[in-house]
Amino acid sequence: MSATDTSEESTGLRWWAGRILSLLVLFVMTAGLVATVVVPKLAGAQPYTILTQSMEPSYPPGALVIVRPGESYGVGEAITYQIRSGDPEVVTHRIVSTGVGRDGERVFVTQGDNNPRPDAGKVEPGQIRGAVWYHVPYLGYVNNWLTGSTRTLVVGIAAGALFLYAAVQFSLAARDRRSKGRHTV
Repeated sequence: MSATDTSEESTGLRWWAGRILSLLVLFVMTAGLVATVVVPKLAGAQPYTILTQSMEPSYPPGALVIVRPGESYGVGEAITYQIRSGDPEVVTHRIVSTGVGRDGERVFVTQGDNNPRPDAGKVEPGQIRGAVWYHVPYLGYVNNWLTGSTRTLVVGIAAGALFLYAAVQFSLAARDRRSKGRHTV
């Protein structure tokens, strides 16, 4: 085996390693996108970010919980609900018991998994956004960061980078075709 053969094998191995790494990154990013955007949209679910340690170890801070509305909720189920009816602020805690409110409607007593006592107020059905369907660790931080103008900026930069990458690839392919055309004569 000559030094040229070893160099060609090394180049071929690097090419395959680069392809596999690229495909792996593409697969992971696509899976993340499907799990956090596509599936929730199709199922009528909503992503929320866990901000505190109250639900550790089940849902640590930074976890993205996907919450799906339901018809009924039971003891042991983690739900996301409005802190005050009509208020946009929400919390995700577990139902520890149920009761009957002043108007005869069912109410829920909740508690964070990491909290020593149940929450002070009762949760009415109208406050509940849904039950936790599944969660994705750490993606909540990204979800919080990518809001409003930041999301627009990041999407624009990503689209521009993808177009630039495509243009470079096309120009390199054209250059390779031209150079191969000159050497085959």
